[in-house]
Amino acid sequence: MIRKSFRGEIFLYFIIVFVFFTIAILTFQYQREKNYRIAQLENTLDNITEITQLFIEQNQLIQANKISRIDEIKSIIPHFKTRITVIDKNGIVLYDSSVADYEEMENHLQRPEILKAMRGSFGSNIRKSATTLQEYYYYAKSYPDYFIRTAVVYNVEVKNFLKAERAFIFFIVTIFAIIGLVLYLVTGRLAQAIKQLEDFSIKAGRNELFTQDIRFPDNELGMISSQIIEIYNKLKRTKDELSTEREKLFGHLNALNEGIAFFTKKKENTLSNSHFIQFTNTIARKSVRLPNEIFKIQEFKRLNKFLKDNLKPGTKFEADNLPHVEFTISKNEKYFGVQSIVFQDKSFEVMITDITRLEKRRLLKQQLTSNIAHELKTPLASIKGYLETIIGNWPVVEEKRRYFLEKAYLQSERLTNLINDVSLLNNIEDAGELFEFKQNDIKRIIDEVYENFASRISDNKIDFINGVEEGIIINGNESLLFSIFQNFIENSIKYGGRRIKILIRNYHEDESYFYFVYSDTGPGIPEEHLTRIFERFYRIDRGRSRETGGTGLGLSIIKNAIQLHKGEVSVKNRSKGGIEFLFSLAKK
Repeated sequence: MIRKSFRGEIFLYFIIVFVFFTIAILTFQYQREKNYRIAQLENTLDNITEITQLFIEQNQLIQANKISRIDEIKSIIPHFKTRITVIDKNGIVLYDSSVADYEEMENHLQRPEILKAMRGSFGSNIRKSATTLQEYYYYAKSYPDYFIRTAVVYNVEVKNFLKAERAFIFFIVTIFAIIGLVLYLVTGRLAQAIKQLEDFSIKAGRNELFTQDIRFPDNELGMISSQIIEIYNKLKRTKDELSTEREKLFGHLNALNEGIAFFTKKKENTLSNSHFIQFTNTIARKSVRLPNEIFKIQEFKRLNKFLKDNLKPGTKFEADNLPHVEFTISKNEKYFGVQSIVFQDKSFEVMITDITRLEKRRLLKQQLTSNIAHELKTPLASIKGYLETIIGNWPVVEEKRRYFLEKAYLQSERLTNLINDVSLLNNIEDAGELFEFKQNDIKRIIDEVYENFASRISDNKIDFINGVEEGIIINGNESLLFSIFQNFIENSIKYGGRRIKILIRNYHEDESYFYFVYSDTGPGIPEEHLTRIFERFYRIDRGRSRETGGTGLGLSIIKNAIQLHKGEVSVKNRSKGGIEFLFSLAKK
C-alpha cells in the first residue's frame, strides 16, 4: 500500500477544493452567460413582436382581413430569416410568414410556447416545427385578441450565439498554478520537520526510547516537537515501571478465588480478573463479556443504588471511613457474596465471592434441623395424644383402647419411616462410598418393586407397564436402585389417583449411560412446584401428604441415589396430562 506524504496530502486537498471551486464558478458563470445570451435573443424577438403588433393595430389588418400585409414589414426587420406567426385566441393560425398555405395549418393552442404565453404573457421554447420540419427558437407573446409568435431557425449560428464565453477558465487555471507553486515552496520546511516527527512516531509505536539527536526548525513547531519527544521518553520510563508492578498485581488477582474488578468514577473498568467475568456470567441472565456490564444486571441493583448514593458530585470521604456495602445474591442454587468499596477519588472496587458451599451447608443444617424437628413433632404429638387419652380415661373399653393403640402404632411406623429415610439420605450424602456396588438387572429390580405394590396397584385399577428391555445391567447398589423405583411407584399410587397408567422404559444408551423415562397419567404437578420437588421435606399439598403418610423425602432420595450412580434426573409435565421423569444411570 502506497503511503501518502504530508506534502502530497496538502496538494490533494488543494486540488479537491480547487476542482469543487472551479465547477461551482463554471456552473455559475456558464449559466449566467447563457441566460444573458438568451435574454438578448428574446429581447430581439420581443422587439419584432412589438413592431408586428403595432403594424397590425395601426393598419387594422385583422378587421380589414388584410393580415397578409405583414409581409411588408419583413424588409425592415433586422433578421430577415425571422419567422412571424399570428394566432387567434382559439389557436387558429391567422398568418405565418414561412408557410404559404397557412390557412391549412393545424390548431396551435397546445404549442408549448403558446401555453406559456397564456399563463405568463410570454413564453419560449426550442423544438422542431411540425409544419416546416425545421428546428426553431420560438418566442410567443399574448395580446388581447391574438398571439404573435416570432422564431429564428435554431442553426449553428444561433447555437454559437447562445454559447457562454470560456476565456475565464484559463484565468482560473493560471491562478491555480501560481497558488500551487507558492504552496509547494512554503510546505518544504514544514514537511521536513513532520518527517522527523514521523521517525519519532514509528519508534514510539514500537514502544522504544527515542535517543536520536534531531535538529528541528528554530520555530514554534520545532520547540513543540522537542518537548513532545522529551515528555514521551519520561512517560515511557514511568510506564515501564508501572507495567512491572501491574503484572505483579494482576498475577496476584488471578491467583485469588474471588472475582475482583476496579472501576473509575465513570464506571469504566481499569483492572479485573477472570473470576469476575465468570461469576458475573453465572449470576446474569445473559452472556457477559465486559466487566462494566455488571451495572446493567438486575441482580446488582443494590450495588447500583450504593454507587449512585456515593458517586454524586460533592460527596467526600475520609481515608479511614470509606463507604462500603456487602450483600448476598442467590442464583441457580448458587450463592455469591458481593462487596464494594468507594475510594477517595471516587474510583471503586467490586469483589464477588462464591460462598455456595458455605451458604448451602449453613442453610442445609438450618433447614434439616428445622424440618426434622417439625416432622418429628407431628407423629410424636399424635402418639402422646393417643396414650394420654388412654391413661386419662382408664379403664378404657377394649374396642376404643385397641383403636387408640392402632393409631399410635401407625404414627410410630410413620416415625420409623421418617427416621429411616433421613438416615438413608445422610448415608448417601455423607458415606456414599460405603455402599456396596455390584451388577444389577434393572428389569428384575422393577419386577420385584411391582410385586411389593401389586395389591395396591390392582385395587386402584392401575395399568402398570415395565417396558425396560432385557439385559440392562447397571453396576450399582441394589438397595438404592430398588429405592429409586419404589419411591417413583409409591408416589404414583398415592397421588396419581385411580385408573392411571404407569410406564417405565429405557429410551437410549451411549458408552457410559443408560437413559430411562418414568411416567404416569395422573394429574401431574403444578409448574410452580417443579423446580423444588427434589428438596427435602418439600410437599405440594401438605395436608394430603400427611393423610397418605408421606415423609416428603421420597423424591430427594431418588435424586441423591441417582447422583450417587453418576446420573442426573429431571422432571416435566406431559402435554397430554401426567408427569414424566427422565433420568440416567452409569453403566460402570
